[in-house]
Amino acid sequence: MSGGVELVERVRGLAAGGGRVVIGIAGCPGAGKSTLAGWLAATLTAAGLPAVWVPMDGFHLADVALEHLGRLGRKGAIDTFDGHGYLALLRRIRAETGSVVYAPSFDRDIEQPIAGAIAVPPDARVVVSEGNYLLSGDEPWRQVRAAMTEVWYADLDDRVRLDRLTERHVRFGKSPEQAARWVAEVDEPNAVAIRATRASADLRVDVGTLALSPCPRPASGE
Repeated sequence: MSGGVELVERVRGLAAGGGRVVIGIAGCPGAGKSTLAGWLAATLTAAGLPAVWVPMDGFHLADVALEHLGRLGRKGAIDTFDGHGYLALLRRIRAETGSVVYAPSFDRDIEQPIAGAIAVPPDARVVVSEGNYLLSGDEPWRQVRAAMTEVWYADLDDRVRLDRLTERHVRFGKSPEQAARWVAEVDEPNAVAIRATRASADLRVDVGTLALSPCPRPASGE
């Protein structure tokens, strides 16, 4: 478990070695990954270490693709993301430091990915990317992990996490009954698999102990 200052100093230490640092933040749905990622990128930038937040959610398959595949009813499961596309982006981010790399965002108002919405400029020393499955041992996620400098696990008390998750679903259009059912039938089965990977994280962060100010998601994202 680490505090905010320690997290910033940890990234500073990684960046001191040269090259671009990519920090992944894994965790269960509703654990505060986005809040932590946005705060970390903003705090590093304000401290003179330019950082960009690139959510993995930009690699959600579009609803039209999910419907074709028969997976729309469990959107958010590991096979409803373009993992290979995400891996290709991470490799570009690590290798292409002399030009702008554009990444997709995810718009929660329409629940769809938005291509080319986030710019990673050449001066970005750190990229922070959060997602549910960054510690999965399945392919291509094993290679996703290898493409990152470190992967942290965002932890949060389950009672708080589930309340926040249900409220988020309601905020973006589900009825309270629909939200509760989605959490029970879709989000929590995913959470069981995600939680099983936390021991392999480079660092576990108790998000509930951090006083973090939420940051707007990049471009049109969550």
